[in-house]
Amino acid sequence: MNAHMDAIKVEISLTSHGDALLYGFGRDGEPLDGLALKQRLFAWHAPSVYGTELELEQAQGIDLIVLPAELVIPFFAENRLLEHVHWTWGEQAGLVFPLAGALGACIEERSYVPSYRAHREGKLRWTWDESALDASARASLKQADAAFAEGLSAAFSAAVFHRHYGTESAAADLRRDYPLLFSGNPAAMAGMDAQAWLVAAGWRADTAPFRPVLQLLEPEEGATAWRLRLVLQDKRDPAALVPVRLGADGGVSGAWPAAWSPSLDGRAEGWLGRLRACLPRERMSGHREDVLSTPLSGEEAWRFLTEGSAGLLEAGWQVLLPAWWETASRAKPRLRAKVASGAGSGTGDSLFGLDSLVDFDWRVSIGETDLTEEEFAGLVAGSERLVRFRGQWVVLDPALLAQIRKAMAGIDRSQGLSFQDVLQLHLLGSGKDDEEEEPASRAGGHNGRLRLEVELNEHLERIISQLGGHTEWPKLAAPDGLRAELRSYQRDGYAWLAFMRRIGLGACLADDMGLGKTVQLIAYLLHVRQLPARRAAGSASLIICPTSVLGNWQKELARFAPSLRVMLHYGARRLGGDAFRAGLGETDVVLTSYATAALDQELLGRHEWASVSLDEAQNIKNAQTKQSGAVRSLPAKHRIALTGTPIENRLSELWSIYDFMNPNYLGSLTAFTNRFANAIEKERDAERTADLQKLVKPFMLRRKKKDPHIRLDLPEKNEMKTYIHLTAEQGALYNQTVNQLMERMQSLEGIERKGAILSALTRLKQICDHPILAAKEAAEEIAAASEADLDTDRLVSRSSKLERLLAMVKELRDEGDKCLIFTQYVGMGLMMQRVLERELQEPVLYLNGSTSKSARDRMIERFQRTGLPPGEEPGAFILSIKAGGVGLNLTAANHVFHFDRWWNPAVENQATDRAYRMGQTRDVQVHKFIALGTLEERIDEMIDGKQQLSDNVISGSEGWITELSTEALRDLFALRQDWSH
Repeated sequence: MNAHMDAIKVEISLTSHGDALLYGFGRDGEPLDGLALKQRLFAWHAPSVYGTELELEQAQGIDLIVLPAELVIPFFAENRLLEHVHWTWGEQAGLVFPLAGALGACIEERSYVPSYRAHREGKLRWTWDESALDASARASLKQADAAFAEGLSAAFSAAVFHRHYGTESAAADLRRDYPLLFSGNPAAMAGMDAQAWLVAAGWRADTAPFRPVLQLLEPEEGATAWRLRLVLQDKRDPAALVPVRLGADGGVSGAWPAAWSPSLDGRAEGWLGRLRACLPRERMSGHREDVLSTPLSGEEAWRFLTEGSAGLLEAGWQVLLPAWWETASRAKPRLRAKVASGAGSGTGDSLFGLDSLVDFDWRVSIGETDLTEEEFAGLVAGSERLVRFRGQWVVLDPALLAQIRKAMAGIDRSQGLSFQDVLQLHLLGSGKDDEEEEPASRAGGHNGRLRLEVELNEHLERIISQLGGHTEWPKLAAPDGLRAELRSYQRDGYAWLAFMRRIGLGACLADDMGLGKTVQLIAYLLHVRQLPARRAAGSASLIICPTSVLGNWQKELARFAPSLRVMLHYGARRLGGDAFRAGLGETDVVLTSYATAALDQELLGRHEWASVSLDEAQNIKNAQTKQSGAVRSLPAKHRIALTGTPIENRLSELWSIYDFMNPNYLGSLTAFTNRFANAIEKERDAERTADLQKLVKPFMLRRKKKDPHIRLDLPEKNEMKTYIHLTAEQGALYNQTVNQLMERMQSLEGIERKGAILSALTRLKQICDHPILAAKEAAEEIAAASEADLDTDRLVSRSSKLERLLAMVKELRDEGDKCLIFTQYVGMGLMMQRVLERELQEPVLYLNGSTSKSARDRMIERFQRTGLPPGEEPGAFILSIKAGGVGLNLTAANHVFHFDRWWNPAVENQATDRAYRMGQTRDVQVHKFIALGTLEERIDEMIDGKQQLSDNVISGSEGWITELSTEALRDLFALRQDWSH
């Protein structure tokens, strides 16, 4: 040995868990520092990151390196050490080296088996295959003491797990392929030695030409006894079964092929022991020559099918059950109401409606077996779980039988089902059967609920098919008096409304903005006026709409249906009492606003209207308001909702619209909330979402501009976000507002805290628009300032948004384009109007909530008109998003600016659709301004998250902001300094 070489002696001790404790001594015999030893001993050991991941412990003043069990054998098998160190090894370390190579080879070549002894103790461990070891390795193992051998065995098992089953997928494969290794059932080992257990577990190949199988035999025709027998199944021909008798002494008798006899020696005794551990004592109490000869009753057969067979499978037995059992056990009993052949085939203006009663008879289906009510009663009278009926075995579960009886008792067949019941049963039962339904449970019953269905007659089958298909309803010619050429999809919409009226069901026409919902309803109103029943009754139709579009409805009715007699019920001069009633006799359509309908609820509620139609039906979305309640209470032969946004934020909005259209169809609001809203909004329940979609779809017709069958040839709508930095002044005000709010949050609680948050929210958004909005009086002073006193350069420089808007509007006006500009704040609208008029040297229109109806109409006409002299044609139209977001046709514009952002994407899209609608001939550019680093950026992210709300019937709202903690508020509101000047 070179005198300059390090000399290190290493000792090793294996724990019972297989971990190796390593310690060393230097040339002088003194214990080595643990870190120094670790750095040298594991210098080439990549799995421990060259020793850095190994822990150090200390015992009796000596440093110990802890090498985890799974690394012990691979480390010593590799034997890769520093060559400039002279290594010597203690007694046990000297044993590890010759064994590690052999055991490592066993691990790599999978020459290992599960430990029979460990399994008896309820553990899964691995041990080496003795036959894979050479004589030298076997001799070394014999030299080791018991403690060392136990530690080495634990290290080997850990290395096997780490090498071959360390991933979730590999562990899952092992559990799937060898389930008996994980069984805690002592019956799985009864009567077996280690080799037999390995064979039963599937780890060792079974060389016998047969396998033992337990078979359950059903009773012969006319008999009642079931039988259990042992058979030998030919491995080459699984259909070949040889019945055998298993004697009480472990003997076996039968007529098997002679070649099988050698493989039978000694096996039957093991089978007997395993069966005694698996089966109840009474099952093994047959005569001495065949312990399985005792017959089973129907109840015992049921228990074996549902419980005993599962226990046998878990214990490693193969079991043959009657071929029909798997199908029968999965068949869910279904209760079906069979509608009488003539039900629902009435005549007249309305065939029936949701409240009409339909005659029916009960039918019960169990699998492929259909029973009448009388047959069902006879079948269950015997209280049997397994019954042969019409040559087929039927599984009768007491729990579901009780549900069937309860359901039958809960409906008076003499009164019939309502059409609403029939429709809902059909819609919710129309999905495909659940083929993955669990079989009968161990408790002796089905896991699923009773399946209640309806069997339609031919007439109702056609009606409901037309409801669900949205393509098969009867076509109608355009009504007399309609002065419009309906597009094909508009003819479909008008025919659908008429069809829904004929069968007495309310309807929601939810086409995209700009697709012509108005003209479709006007065609429908002309159709209603021509109906014989309508002419005889003389009742008028009622349209309720937002105040802002009353004038639009007047013009559209006069334009498309001048023959309709229209009464405007609005304002201080509207008719009341006898005068109103007299006026109805000379009227086809009454036009009123939501606010007026609520005020005159009693007056309007005295008449049964031929139809009540709601334009922008989302106005009744809050079911708790007086306005919503008043509108929903009005009596009508037919109800129609027009809306492009049937749901904006919450499912309760959908309920309110549907409760207007078809009262009680979705139940009470409380019941609807419990059944659908909570499950969908809070739990994202996919099944409840699907059920709700099935229920609402037949009553809603929704077409979109981009649907292939619409073929409107509309231009593209290009949306883009324009990100803008705050000015230094805006940033300072923004930070000041946030800091003041955070200080107030320390002392405010409850409603005061919520109010402060909402107030700060509004102020922050105003600051993002223009700092002058923080002082309301200043904004009003600018609006009133004379031309000489108006410093537009100073106003523009204080707001990055206003500066960017001015530049973009100048550019588009130079190209001859027009634009719409939406803002939430009156002060901002007035300021933009003054600035743009000065800079563009042309009129700029501004419409807000205070604009009169006549002034509004003049603005729209002027903006849409072409050919005005230069300097007189308005190229920019500023609108309040609430006053100008609905009911306007402003296709002269092909640019839309959202100067500040709205909380609801549906509202923004409605506003955009003032320009992006039928009649538009150019691409529409939508510009959404966002102040970087501010709450507006967070709002934009929130809007993107809510964009799929209407399609998925899932909601969110902004009220959550007031519930945030102070720290969460700070994160939401705080101005990110990297985006501020």
